[in-house]
Amino acid sequence: MSLEITALDASDSDVWNDTLERTDERTPFHRFEALSVFADHADAAFHPLIGYKGQEPVGLFPLFTIEKGPITTAFSPPPDLKVSYLGPVILTSPGMKSNSVERRRRRFVERCLDWLDRTHAPRYVHVRTSITTPDTRPFDWEMFEETPRFTYVVDLEAGPDALFDRFSRDARSNVREAEDDCTVTESGHAAARSIITQVRNRHAEQDLQFPVTIELVEDLYEALPEGYLRPYVCTIDGVFAGGSLVLDDGRRAYGWQGTVKTDLEYDINDLLHWYVIRDASARGVGAYDLVGANNPRLSRYKSKFAPTLTRYHSLERSAPGFGAMARLYRRLK
Repeated sequence: MSLEITALDASDSDVWNDTLERTDERTPFHRFEALSVFADHADAAFHPLIGYKGQEPVGLFPLFTIEKGPITTAFSPPPDLKVSYLGPVILTSPGMKSNSVERRRRRFVERCLDWLDRTHAPRYVHVRTSITTPDTRPFDWEMFEETPRFTYVVDLEAGPDALFDRFSRDARSNVREAEDDCTVTESGHAAARSIITQVRNRHAEQDLQFPVTIELVEDLYEALPEGYLRPYVCTIDGVFAGGSLVLDDGRRAYGWQGTVKTDLEYDINDLLHWYVIRDASARGVGAYDLVGANNPRLSRYKSKFAPTLTRYHSLERSAPGFGAMARLYRRLK
């Protein structure tokens, strides 16, 4: 039986999300509501591709196209939004043989790329997979260039007390010192705005551009179901000191934005990470992704929370003569 690719529309959001819940490869970035917000803020066309074998869904692949004059480019995730991961997710069933899973993944990716080439003929395609994607060879076989990328993931199964003991000595000390005078709480819409405003201001102070707007965060907070975007705020004597925006789908939590370096007396970022880890563990979340281990300075900082170095992949394909575009995008990322 052949595998058919269909592009859903806005009225099919429930179909997408219900299918998404059936795969372990999902992330909160894959929710239909989040994808729609990303498309709006990237000024991109959103193509929610679903594959069917008969009546059975076998995979989802969110793709975005951007047209600039006669040139079309395609992305998953869309550029310049600090969206950590996307790419395809595959549905499998218990007991499914490994060769059947591999064949399904390859055919699904092939069919989606065929659909993309046939309908939009992009000159450049960039896909960044999730840490939950176990096999990117189908892209290699479709002539994509693959670059390994890394993040740090804290396994929460051991429980918060055991995890805290694994922190570096200075992280444990920083948390203990800050706990007496700092208060960390999970808050709401206004807190999300305060956190991203602080992040943007910190980048501006260093003459650095930061693409995530306040409007994007607000739209994402309003669009996602309750509990998917969790703003954690640290206050000192009732005054906002910093925070972290955490995405959480119930299986994994992602430290998406926030925890900027401050000149405060306390290291509130260590405290914020500890509270996120503790709360996520209490909710039964299995892992906390610190989102990124590709910058030497940030890697040194994140490594003190006893994480595991975990790989994901950046995948690119360019038409002849468009290598410069690929190099530019890679440098900007």
